[in-house]
Amino acid sequence: MLSVATGEPHPYGGFVTTTTPENLGAPKPSAAQLDVGFYVPPLPGDFVSVGDAELYVRTAGTAVPRDDPQAPVAVFIHGLGGSSTNWTELMTLLEGSVYGIAPDLPGFGQSPPPHHGDYKLTAHADIVAKLIREMVGERPVHVFGNSMGGATAVQLAARHPDLVKSMTLISPALPELRPRASNIHMPITAIPGVGERLMRRMMKRDVEWRVGMSMSICYADPDRIDPRRMADQVAEARARDALSHTAAASLETLRGLIATYFDYSQQAPWKLARGITVPVLLIYGRQDKLVNPRAAFRSTKEFPNASVMVVPDSGHVTQMEHPHIVEQAWRELVG
Repeated sequence: MLSVATGEPHPYGGFVTTTTPENLGAPKPSAAQLDVGFYVPPLPGDFVSVGDAELYVRTAGTAVPRDDPQAPVAVFIHGLGGSSTNWTELMTLLEGSVYGIAPDLPGFGQSPPPHHGDYKLTAHADIVAKLIREMVGERPVHVFGNSMGGATAVQLAARHPDLVKSMTLISPALPELRPRASNIHMPITAIPGVGERLMRRMMKRDVEWRVGMSMSICYADPDRIDPRRMADQVAEARARDALSHTAAASLETLRGLIATYFDYSQQAPWKLARGITVPVLLIYGRQDKLVNPRAAFRSTKEFPNASVMVVPDSGHVTQMEHPHIVEQAWRELVG
């Protein structure tokens, strides 16, 4: 664990907190810590059959033998509207330590939509569990999740606890019923009929504009994005535009996510968190426009074995904006 007292700034720009909002005042990291110019081309991938489904999966590192339960494996779950390419830099940084597996969830990236048409988070969690069993067998793995992928990771740990060794959740989209001006479009888009009209209107916009708008929402500083990464994102968006299921996958997954915000049963995400005993590292961006970083304080209360870090100069995708910070935090707190 980090030898950092509660609220004490961490050397690479964040802090571990278990107490008060005043701790959000940690200093900004130096320019050398901002990963400016750090670019890795998209990792290679291939289609993997998972039961009656098929997922496109990117990997990094050396594949581990199924009969070696000690060989470290990490699975990376992307967020809403994202894909496995959202983990490229972090997977590359960790490839000497873990065998990294990053799927495109059903209907996202290059993966076809699910045959059953179920885009709820529980369905995403179940397909990831099947993928783990297919690729590495019955063994616990380190799980990384960003945004909706973080919420999916919670479902995975609750439904398949034997498969999870640790969780690293980056701006997890866990229930918060007080929308802000910067994310009010999400619950509005989830409204049946409204979302379809908004999506059709959005798809008429130029792809470069759409990608630029998305990145400006997700990054604290969009000027930090390497032009090659932006070109990759534009090319991926163009390819997804040609698929008939793209809009439906995003809308139905968004509706499945929003539904968890109004779940008051014993399966509600925060209630599930209380039963997850593996080490959980939560990383929030202080300038996140989509997930309120003040959720960090609730996380320390709900996850029994949690370490929480808030990165001052980061937005919604810290693993993309500051991959070295995430790498170092994981190595010291989990790995």
